[in-house]
Amino acid sequence: MNAVIETIGLKRSYRGFEAVRGIDFTVARGELFALLGTNGAGKTSTLELLEGQDVPTGGSVRVLGHDPFHDRGKVRHRIGVMLQEGGFPPELTVLETVRMWAGCTTGARPVDEALELTSLSGRRAVRVKQLSGGERRRLDLALALLGRPEVLFLDEPTTGLDAQSRRDTWDLIRELKAQGTTVLLTTHYLEEAEQLADRLAIMHQGLIATTGRVADVVAERPSRISFELPRDRFLGELPPLAAMGVTRHSDEGGTVRLETRDLQRTATELLSWAHHAGVTLHALDARSASLEEAFMEIAKGFEDFGNPGDHGNPGDPGRHGTTRSTGSPDNHGTTRSPGNHGTIRTTANTRTTASTGNGETR
Repeated sequence: MNAVIETIGLKRSYRGFEAVRGIDFTVARGELFALLGTNGAGKTSTLELLEGQDVPTGGSVRVLGHDPFHDRGKVRHRIGVMLQEGGFPPELTVLETVRMWAGCTTGARPVDEALELTSLSGRRAVRVKQLSGGERRRLDLALALLGRPEVLFLDEPTTGLDAQSRRDTWDLIRELKAQGTTVLLTTHYLEEAEQLADRLAIMHQGLIATTGRVADVVAERPSRISFELPRDRFLGELPPLAAMGVTRHSDEGGTVRLETRDLQRTATELLSWAHHAGVTLHALDARSASLEEAFMEIAKGFEDFGNPGDHGNPGDPGRHGTTRSTGSPDNHGTTRSPGNHGTIRTTANTRTTASTGNGETR
């Protein structure tokens, strides 16, 4: 694998709280990798380490062969970063905003091209404060694309978008990937990860619980069949469940639930039995495992069995944001809240740094 992103034993602690607890993963050139996780899983802290906004307290991280924090001059002009909220000067128009950041970007693509890519051409004269939430997300993306990045970090790229705009953004991301851009994506929309990702990792409480191709992660979970037997029929009348590929079953109030690793085989044998026995299976429902089920099973598993080293509720302290100066575009500084524990990303608690296409954070 030609790794563009690589972490080995990556850790980040904040005042004794371990937000990232030694994670390993790689992202290949041209790959789209989705980083998923529950609130407080450590996704935001991981992203900040990958983007060079923070320094690890343990382990290592490499982006394009360099340490993104200590070698930022070699990395930032080659990456694009789309954060959860831009924090743009509200009085500027869309065109003025993009022109301003293009002026700070090495080898920036034409402003009109960036606006066209993100469907903002018709909104160029509108002030930022008048944009809808979805339009602001598209403006965030336009800035991230200005520098024609080799690696693109997308933090909740479709939050606030309507269904059509979300799918338009998916198409753009697919187009960028087809052109060779490596994409690391975080999202709360599991369908988005299923539609876009080549591979994914699911984080929980600072650890990676599972990683792999979407199909492989889903295949680790069972498919399910449920139905209602007539009152004069009993579960014991069915053929041996194990021989049908059933791994778990229950019968509650006449509703039978089966779990299987071979949905087609189990469903075929069940329907064959019902046909020959003259039995109608009411409310029959058969469904393959889904990424949502895998996600929920992982989260529930950690809750049920505990997690060594758990330091309490990581969903409580929260990130209070990284703020961008709304003044001159020459201001490249970031201001961090002293209460930053780096673990929470909810729609009400967002990172508010804007990034140009050359990876400079403001």
